[in-house]
Amino acid sequence: MNATMRKFGFPATLLHETEHWCVLLRPQQVTFCALVLAAKSEASALHLLAGAAFTDMACASSAIASALHRVRRHDKINYLALMMVDPHVHFHVLPRYASDIEYNGVVFRDAGWPGVPDLKSVAFVDETTRSQLMADMLDAFKMAR
Repeated sequence: MNATMRKFGFPATLLHETEHWCVLLRPQQVTFCALVLAAKSEASALHLLAGAAFTDMACASSAIASALHRVRRHDKINYLALMMVDPHVHFHVLPRYASDIEYNGVVFRDAGWPGVPDLKSVAFVDETTRSQLMADMLDAFKMAR
């Protein structure tokens, strides 16, 4: 476990893992079901990952797409590797939606659609809704295997 994984709530936010990657529920929901795909290594740049991590990333991204589809059909998925603040290799995984999503009484708006995601536009998600979303995503990942 590296510091970037901890920053995004690991292990409490862990939804799925492969040999080289962890999929975490993103604490700030920029879009509905926003995730983080975090490398388990200490690599601080993409080119420093082991070769096997790239093959394994295909498995992780396939599971992500399948799980997200089970919870709510998305229009696109964006993977953003910004790494401006958090040092270890990770991607912000943002499912994109052309229309608002209502879930457990919360409206999720993809403020940047159809352009660049607006990372400052975040839906307020209370603990009850976060727990329900976590449970639904865990179920979706179990079915995606």
